[in-house]
Amino acid sequence: MKMPKYQLKSDEKLLSYEFTSEGSKGKITKRIQFTLINQNEIYNLAFGDINQESGEIDDLVVSNNGDSEKVLSTVVSAVYAFCDKHSDAWIFAAGSTSSRTRLYQIGISKYLDYIKEDFIVYGMGEYDWEEFELGKNYSSFLTKKK
Repeated sequence: MKMPKYQLKSDEKLLSYEFTSEGSKGKITKRIQFTLINQNEIYNLAFGDINQESGEIDDLVVSNNGDSEKVLSTVVSAVYAFCDKHSDAWIFAAGSTSSRTRLYQIGISKYLDYIKEDFIVYGMGEYDWEEFELGKNYSSFLTKKK
């Protein structure tokens, strides 16, 4: 997926990444954070704007900075960098709201052919994980680099 992306800054362990979105609302600092959630090498992917007061990720704010494709491409590049360092990791992702989860699903669906070249992707179906299929709705996602 050759798309424009922002330059990432990461910590030493490649668990946290930051970049600056530049668009119609100005410059907005964003963070992508991978957090181990169980001993089976499953990491939660958290993403959002950095709250200027707390320094924490705000995954409820709506930036609407006009650069969503570039932001998506930047998040994907962080996933690649993370997986290069943590080759056995599974990545869990779910939106902070149902509409965000839907946006994630739209992004996965749009680029599924490219994603499947390097990753296996599952969606949480009604009762269990299943291989991601176009046209099905999922509540969360799980992926691993091949």
